[in-house]
Amino acid sequence: MGLFSNFFSKDAARYFSPGESELIVQAVRDAERQTSGEVRVFVESKCRYVDPINRAAELFFGLKMEMTDQRNAVLVYLAMRDHQFAVFADEGIYREMGADYWNAEAAKMLDAFKKESYAEGLVTVVKDIGEALKTHFPFDHIDDKNELPDDIIFGK
Repeated sequence: MGLFSNFFSKDAARYFSPGESELIVQAVRDAERQTSGEVRVFVESKCRYVDPINRAAELFFGLKMEMTDQRNAVLVYLAMRDHQFAVFADEGIYREMGADYWNAEAAKMLDAFKKESYAEGLVTVVKDIGEALKTHFPFDHIDDKNELPDDIIFGK
C-alpha cells in the first residue's frame, strides 16, 4: 500500500538544516490539525531492502502506525544515501484515495528531489496528504487526539 522511487543525492547536510526540519514538522502539524489522520516522516541513510516499500512497511508496523482508530496513518520514508523513498498508507486512507493519487504524490516528491529540494518535496507531499485526510477523515473537535508524535524520525 504505497509507492517508491530511486532518486536522491548525497546526505543533504545530514539531511536537513534546522529551518528545513522545522518546516517539515510544521507541515505535519498543520496537516493533522484538519484531520483525525496521522502523518509521520522517517529519514535514514540506507534502506536495508531492495524495495523501499518493504522498509516503509516494516517501519510503519514497527512504529505501530496501524493502531490509529480509523486506520488512516501515512508514513513518508526516505533513504538518502540509497536514493530511495516510499509513501506507505494504512488501509483506510489508501483505499479512499486509490493508487493514482499515491502515484501522483510520489511523482511530486521525485520532481522536487531531482532539484535537490528535499524539504520542499516533503512539505508539499505532507500538505497534500493532509488535504486528502481532511476530506475523508475530518477533524473531530470532540474526540480527536494526536495519536502519534509529529517530529521527524531520523534513523541510522
